Amino acid sequence: MKASKRRSLPRSAFAYPRTRSYPIDTLARARNALARAAQRGTKGSYAHVAAAVRRRWGNKVKSVARARGRRR
Repeated sequence: MKASKRRSLPRSAFAYPRTRSYPIDTLARARNALARAAQRGTKGSYAHVAAAVRRRWGNKVKSVARARGRRR
């Protein structure tokens, strides 16, 4: 996303509106925000981003979880 596009988004389009991080204005960006928050070493908690995504998109976005099944 270009900086001009990011600046034009309203604060409500971010999981962290004050710092304008983790944009969740589209379904694809909401999924990406969840994936990035789930990674180690990132600022922001997964629970906070997941709650913001749920408020905005409801059940349209599935949460990021570990792979299930047998490990090889």
